[in-house]
Amino acid sequence: MIFSRKRADGGRHARDERADVLDSHEAAGPARGPYDMSEAPDDVQRLDLGSLHIPAVAGVEVRVQADPQGVIQQVVLVHGDNALQLGVFAAPRSEGIWDEVREEIRQSLFSDGAAAQEVQGEYGPELHARVRTPDGLTDLRFIGIDGPRWMVRGVYQGAAATDPDVAGPLATCLDGLVVDRGQEAKPVREPLPLRLPREVADQAEGDGTAPAPDGA
Repeated sequence: MIFSRKRADGGRHARDERADVLDSHEAAGPARGPYDMSEAPDDVQRLDLGSLHIPAVAGVEVRVQADPQGVIQQVVLVHGDNALQLGVFAAPRSEGIWDEVREEIRQSLFSDGAAAQEVQGEYGPELHARVRTPDGLTDLRFIGIDGPRWMVRGVYQGAAATDPDVAGPLATCLDGLVVDRGQEAKPVREPLPLRLPREVADQAEGDGTAPAPDGA
């Protein structure tokens, strides 16, 4: 299923350095996203996928894999030859989990025969790795952003995996991403629920297709 979003979101949010992500969320509000639902600007058109609200950015396709009940298994943003896979997970209020998750990813890659290099990125520490796939060697860049009781994990592929400066519209989507954590208690690291918009799920169930949302 492919959702194509063609409208711009009014420009990329100003970049800031967040030495302590959790503290910045407790302040007046971050200069850019990913945003908590309680802090998100309301003047941006977004695709509501439940726990993730993805801003409409020119030229970016939102591709999802969903089961027959409309529960999304995977979200990938695509722009040209670059892609950004997104996931969102429950986290404790008191501390972030990206440091721990990042180390587990590094160990998993090592077990699969791939070395990962830790690099300081604009969101903090990230992992760069080259893995073997059926299509050959592929570069990956893993990023994590801790928010209030949630963590967003992104995986860049394509040239954006080795050169963040070419991430372009995909980075704009990440900057404008909104997380709707909800109030219910959830185990730490449990994926937050993602669902197709109701009208899209109904249409897909009716005729087996998934049209682009209105305004695409």
